[in-house]
Amino acid sequence: MINTTLIGLVIAALVVIYIVTRAVRVITEYERAVVFRLGRIQEAKGPGIIIVAPIVDKVNKIDLRTHTYDIPPQDLITKDNVTVQVNAVTYYNVVDPVRSVLSIENYQVGTQQVAQTTLRSIIGQTTLDDLLTKREEINSKLQQIIDEVTNPWGIKVTIVEVKDVMLPESMRRAMARQAESERDRRAKVIHAIGEQEAAENLARAAEVMEAHPAAMHLRTLSSMLELGAEQNSTVVFPLPMELLRLFDAAGTALGGQSGTAKGDAPAGSTAAPAAGGPTSGGPAADDPAARPAAQGATTHHGAWSDDGHEAPPQGDHPGPVGHESGDRE
Repeated sequence: MINTTLIGLVIAALVVIYIVTRAVRVITEYERAVVFRLGRIQEAKGPGIIIVAPIVDKVNKIDLRTHTYDIPPQDLITKDNVTVQVNAVTYYNVVDPVRSVLSIENYQVGTQQVAQTTLRSIIGQTTLDDLLTKREEINSKLQQIIDEVTNPWGIKVTIVEVKDVMLPESMRRAMARQAESERDRRAKVIHAIGEQEAAENLARAAEVMEAHPAAMHLRTLSSMLELGAEQNSTVVFPLPMELLRLFDAAGTALGGQSGTAKGDAPAGSTAAPAAGGPTSGGPAADDPAARPAAQGATTHHGAWSDDGHEAPPQGDHPGPVGHESGDRE
């Protein structure tokens, strides 16, 4: 009898312990308990100690902390047909425990799948340049689209960040060449601007030196001092600017005198006509009958004898020319 009573008490104690352990639940601060009582949803409970019926109630604990999901690398094609590999990270948390249980079977898997598909869609609508330079805009667009999809599930997507964009090797080399060309262009532009400013300063310095000759002398002496400081065999003989100006003035004066001498020469001085020859405006030039005689006189090269008769040329009448020359003597 005593043994039977003792066994009954032990069994009753075990049942009470089981009921207590199943009825009393402790909910931590970052959790909420979604209770189904006979299949009907109850309000979320917690944190702290809650009492539930062991057989009647079913409890689902929901973690309200921020969850992190690392989107694996995705092989994507951008808007300008460049193949890239992109991975990202998503931060989300549960804001409504009841909807996260009633609206979707597993809110974590659903959020991860939406993040992957949205990443593919947005990268496909973006060019490579925008993907590399406008990262903040892409992250904001991803966060808005994913949050709109997961909001009916009681999920709040807070941050979506594109972590890495891996380009093909050929594209990396092309971008490196482009960056190098851009740096060369900037260097040339800066050098050209410096040359322009130096030329403007030199022009202003030349104007000052021209207005003040003493400044030119000081500059010459300074240049000589700089040359003398170096260990070289260069010898500099400075010439005063006044001497150079004197040579310039003398050359200008000589050029002016030579031009004046050329202008004073008589304009009508021409060669005198041959003796006995026709001149322009004379009777021989005006008389047609005299033209053949004049032409004959100019083209005939015969000799004249003492009695006034013309001697035949030597080529036509070969003869003793020497006798005639002797008689003439």
